[in-house]
Amino acid sequence: MERLNRADLMSLEQYSEQRANFRSRVMNHKRNRQVPIGPNATLYFEDRLTMQYQVQEMLRVERIFESSGIQEELDAYNPLIPDGSNWKATFMLEFPDADQRRVELGRLVGIEDRTWVRVDQHDPVYAVADEDMDRETDDKTSAVHFLRFELTRSMADAAKTGTAISMGIDHPHYDYSLAPIPEAVQATLRADLD
Repeated sequence: MERLNRADLMSLEQYSEQRANFRSRVMNHKRNRQVPIGPNATLYFEDRLTMQYQVQEMLRVERIFESSGIQEELDAYNPLIPDGSNWKATFMLEFPDADQRRVELGRLVGIEDRTWVRVDQHDPVYAVADEDMDRETDDKTSAVHFLRFELTRSMADAAKTGTAISMGIDHPHYDYSLAPIPEAVQATLRADLD
């Protein structure tokens, strides 16, 4: 997928005028880009449109209008756009109760490295996590991680032909899988591959 550049972005004024419609479009687009794995983990698969929305929102919230600040946001979010041979996702661990969240994040150290996708009968592909920075310590993991699932050519080709895609986590304290993921999500992910 093509990276975002400044020409793809709306000015703060334009975005203010178009935000409601653009947001509605993006939320509808995101519907088939998320995969819950078990009760507390969700993969949100990113693409060019989801990242455009994220950049526009950051520019809006931070009131960034100078070219250097805009470029910093593009540099931060462009790496989350799939490259055609991979899927990229925001991985969220969701525990509504703050005390429980603190305990669980302590128990789930390393979970991001135990999250996988599988195309049909191929071996699982484990995530490459947090390439931008470490998001865990020896005592706890983060509630948010950025993951890349790099597919071999044969896996990508199989996925594009309609072969079933499954996902899961095989952490000692969180072991769930979804096989196959919903067809609408599979179709969306197939479209992300070159």
